[in-house]
Amino acid sequence: MKLARRTAAVTTVAIVAVGGGLALAGPASAAESVGPVAKYNGACGAGHKVIDSADMENLGTTFLTYNQTTGENCVVTIRARAGAAVYMFASLSSEREGKATDSGRFTTYAGPVYLQARGQCVTWEGGITTYSTKGTGHCG
Repeated sequence: MKLARRTAAVTTVAIVAVGGGLALAGPASAAESVGPVAKYNGACGAGHKVIDSADMENLGTTFLTYNQTTGENCVVTIRARAGAAVYMFASLSSEREGKATDSGRFTTYAGPVYLQARGQCVTWEGGITTYSTKGTGHCG
């Protein structure tokens, strides 16, 4: 009788642990499969790989890229759908390198803006009309 109770208790804990793991993985997988609102357009140039992104509602996405060879960070804000020019910006800063920003009225994208910041933490953000990414940090 003791053995049956112990086995039941262990099984219950395993089910809770597995169930909790699945519950945590579900939303992340769903978010990854959706992808960013806008597609990265390669504006930062050869060698730059997207390392982070942030959507602004359904208006578009700001992308942070990094070039491993040069140590260069780049930010570009891309609209989901091109149209009449609207206010947009892309901004990148680090404590040692200062701040680089491109802003104005654009039909497709703002940026790219670059900073050499190998091994530093950078803050990046972008905006389209009244929406913005609210400043996001990345260290690397």
